[in-house]
Amino acid sequence: MGSRLSLLAALLGVPACGGDWEAPLPPPSTGSGGTGGEAGSTGFEPLGPAPMGLHAVGGRIEDESGNAIVLRGVNRSGSEYSCTKSAGVFDGEVGIAAVRAIASWNVNAVRIPLNEGCWLGAEDISPIFRGEYYKAEIKAFVERLQENGLIPILDLHWAAPGEVAADRLWPMPNAEHSVDFWRDVALTFMDNDGVIFEPYNEPFPDSNQDTDAAWDCWLNGCQATQWNATESYEAVGMQALVDAIRDTGAPHLILLGGVEYSNDLSQFLTRMPVDPLGNLGAAWHAYNFNGCVNRACWDAEPGTVAATVPVVATEIGQSDCTGTTFLKPLMTWLDEQQLGYLAWSWNTSNTVCTPRMRGSEGAPWALITDYANPEPYSEYAATFRDHIAAPAP
Repeated sequence: MGSRLSLLAALLGVPACGGDWEAPLPPPSTGSGGTGGEAGSTGFEPLGPAPMGLHAVGGRIEDESGNAIVLRGVNRSGSEYSCTKSAGVFDGEVGIAAVRAIASWNVNAVRIPLNEGCWLGAEDISPIFRGEYYKAEIKAFVERLQENGLIPILDLHWAAPGEVAADRLWPMPNAEHSVDFWRDVALTFMDNDGVIFEPYNEPFPDSNQDTDAAWDCWLNGCQATQWNATESYEAVGMQALVDAIRDTGAPHLILLGGVEYSNDLSQFLTRMPVDPLGNLGAAWHAYNFNGCVNRACWDAEPGTVAATVPVVATEIGQSDCTGTTFLKPLMTWLDEQQLGYLAWSWNTSNTVCTPRMRGSEGAPWALITDYANPEPYSEYAATFRDHIAAPAP
């Protein structure tokens, strides 16, 4: 989760490190619970394949055969921050057994948060986890997901301007690296149109306000300022990122998060970038502490947008370890509208679940206790699992 609440958890531990020292690449992964491997090496037969040719038709997503696709899934957090801590590419297991465990919850989509610096090979990242090695591990994970029927969503989660380490969320993507990042991602997955792109996680321009200035910046870029900072940087807007993807020839479905940490879609339809393929949708994030938290707002914003383009709630969650007061009504509404949603997040915890409110510690977000045998970690996790266990309406 890219919000202010998730940043603290992701930033705990060793700071980003690296340098110009030389070291050999880690050995190839085995796939038995680590970070790679082939189905034949574990005895697993693929569950897939996942649908290809994903594209927008009005307010819904279809595959290459014209079948309607409603995404219901999870976020697999870790690849946005582990590489910055010299802790690997992923946080926990992503081998075939772990992928099959995700599929066992009756989901069909997995969102993979990416790190701009790790992908592009920034010098502050350890040489053994950046650049081509990071790309290869992400690509292998995408392939394992698709082989087992799961649709990947690639999200630029952490980025940073200039020589600053990409170790947190910034208000907007940056001119120095973000266009190059999406051009390279699009080229890497050029022949795989079953992957969905989410160009930027949780924009919050103009001091996290729903203003004309924020939406102007969201579309076209501006001089943006990080929280508690005075020096600005050159931010690029969603039009530049869409252009970077399309200029490669990549036809992929693109989901764009609105302002106020992707919770606000008030001007989405009037500010939507020009796309020569018309293959755009909205990424919406919904938590119990956001501004849009009731049916009236859901009908007015994501509901209105969904009448024109697909809307996928690529992050949903409830911060008090339960799921009854907010999560369950939200999922019920999303099901009624035939809109997709992905819970934050498919990560483990063995501690007692404690709420996380503004300005306080807590651990409500983990969905599971073990990557191979994924029992729900909390009432929040059980509420999500039990709800999606039923066939999608």
